[in-house]
Amino acid sequence: MAAPRNENIKEKILTATEELLASEKMSDISLADIARQAGIAKGTLYYYYKNKNDLLFDITDKYLGQQYQDLIEWTEDESKDTSLHRLIKYVLQRDVDTANLRLHLFYDAAAGNEELRKRLLERYSDFAKILAQKISERTSDISPEYLAWLLLLLSDGLFIHKTIRDPQVDVDQFIAESETYLERILS
Repeated sequence: MAAPRNENIKEKILTATEELLASEKMSDISLADIARQAGIAKGTLYYYYKNKNDLLFDITDKYLGQQYQDLIEWTEDESKDTSLHRLIKYVLQRDVDTANLRLHLFYDAAAGNEELRKRLLERYSDFAKILAQKISERTSDISPEYLAWLLLLLSDGLFIHKTIRDPQVDVDQFIAESETYLERILS
């Protein structure tokens, strides 16, 4: 079978899936729904993706790859204050602001999608290593591996409270206060 001519088909499929995930669980979305949302034939979708797991893997890779790239660009931008307390704020804010897709990934992984669970854990480990490296460039007073995992676990908790609209936790205020306290402690 020859590949469809439009080189952006794969991106259209991923974008359509992400749009559907904004309001539905992956388990409730069919490949036909995705093809319809992308404006392509179902056969074209099957050319690129044999099943929803393959789609979730690519979405996971795209999502986490973008987070990695954004972190690298932010930390290497010499015009920005990327000190440790600002790095912590950046990671928490970024993770909480992009939580919607991660929630779907967690849901499917926790609901028994073993392949996705393994992929997600692998990516978490990769991101924690990169984050630990960026932390170690800014301090030697704290274990960078510990702080990296603390940030990842904290950001997951914050996005859950934001998602369930917990009236007791103002996530944005919590992040701002954390930055202020950490600046004092780390100075």
